[in-house]
Amino acid sequence: MEYSLHPIDYLIVILTLVGSIGVGLRFAKRQSTSSHYFKAGGGLPAWAVGISILATLISSITFLAYPGEGFNGNWIRLVQGLMVPVVLVFMVGFVVPLFRESIGISAYEYFEKRFGFLARLYTSLAFILAHFSKMGTVFYLIALALARMMGIDPYVVIWIMGVSIVFLTLKGGLEAVIWLDVIQGLMLIGGGLLVAFILIFSFPGGPGALFSTAAAQNKFNMGPYDWDFKNLTFIVMALNGVFYAIQKYGTDQTIIQRYLASGTNKEAVRAALTGVLLSVPVWGLFMFIGTALWAYYSAAPAIPLPDGIKADEVFPFFIMTKLPIGVSGIILAALMAAAISSLDSDMNCLSAIGVEDYYVRLRPESNDAQRLKMGKILVGASGLAAILVASVYVAMEGKGVLGIIFTLYAIFSGGIAGLFLLGVFSKRANKKGAYIGMAATVLFTAWAILTSAKVGADKHILLDLGNFNFTHHKYMLGVYSHVVLIAVGYVASLIYPSENAAENLTYWGWRKKKLAGELND
Repeated sequence: MEYSLHPIDYLIVILTLVGSIGVGLRFAKRQSTSSHYFKAGGGLPAWAVGISILATLISSITFLAYPGEGFNGNWIRLVQGLMVPVVLVFMVGFVVPLFRESIGISAYEYFEKRFGFLARLYTSLAFILAHFSKMGTVFYLIALALARMMGIDPYVVIWIMGVSIVFLTLKGGLEAVIWLDVIQGLMLIGGGLLVAFILIFSFPGGPGALFSTAAAQNKFNMGPYDWDFKNLTFIVMALNGVFYAIQKYGTDQTIIQRYLASGTNKEAVRAALTGVLLSVPVWGLFMFIGTALWAYYSAAPAIPLPDGIKADEVFPFFIMTKLPIGVSGIILAALMAAAISSLDSDMNCLSAIGVEDYYVRLRPESNDAQRLKMGKILVGASGLAAILVASVYVAMEGKGVLGIIFTLYAIFSGGIAGLFLLGVFSKRANKKGAYIGMAATVLFTAWAILTSAKVGADKHILLDLGNFNFTHHKYMLGVYSHVVLIAVGYVASLIYPSENAAENLTYWGWRKKKLAGELND
């Protein structure tokens, strides 16, 4: 389904893209060292870093897929996000100083110091796989929406957007990424609030009638609440959300790299809290937009939905048929900004991992200028790879995009949060035990995927073991993999002599320093 935009709307979108490139050029001359390129000088204000974290966590996935989920079902997908602040309150105080004092740039340097090089390789590769997949999906979503709204071929959108984001990220480094995130994060919030306001006051009978209509059909419900791990239930999403939060704020390079961009430990903690406390209401805002869209189109609007329209297409349809000239352009610009804010961050972080975890190890004699050059090359390479992934999505006519994202995180998590928890909370855990735990997790994950993933028109299971198939919901894989690594890794560590791991790499070391008043501000 294609629509037509007014020239004013086209102009707003084009100016937003050009302005984003301009921000990259604004900070280009300051990117003279690899440290500045990847840490933004280490002195940015907490509020800016916090909004950058928000903009990184929310993207075009939030802007399009959450309304699709809110329209099609209830709010169960929001449960994962609700777990994030619950977990963060307990861990941010020691996780932030732990990383700021134990690593240079790569989050996975911590794992090498705690468990050896194989642990660093394992965790960094998992991050790379997950974020390449995520980047491709974000490109796909933005291409799908903008192509239909602007009457442009999706491949053209992918390449124009991709090349622009690569250019601004390559030139401006993390400093440009963070300040651009501030602008784009505010645009996203403003665009979402504007649409919600229009929906609420366009509904016959006003806000009260809209909420009553949605509530009567349990659209705000987050159930089912059964103690059932085989189907999508509240408990499944809550458990998945706990480990998602630990993995995101304790092991994810895109977040941890921002801890390093703040001037002090206290500012970094403040930035992390700002990011997550803003993210939850924004996730809720876009879920509400989907629910409001359902209520609006259930009330016989002047322009009804076309037959056969997909849930993910309802929000774009509303933007193009209901919003006045200029407002449509603003919302599309916010949509594009949401994608840019996520993608530029991923490219910079993937580049940092490539330089710190691989290039420096292969070329230890390289100087800083060579590392900076390689970092820029890797920004281009990661962007090109994401463009190709997005093109494949277009060719396959991707479906259920939000479900794909959650599944990819579950599969590619590979027990990283479990390895982090094992290293942080167990002084007894050692390298050999951790490696055995990692091997057990890989075997478990392979078994679960092969005995549950169905392919082909006949939904044939790749490896049918009958009663020994993995029958629980696929999101539980993102829970079990971490539990397997913790349990097997700890028990296996008891077999081998204690390695007297550096206490400063554990929670207990942080607590000892805190009680002694030795922590830096």
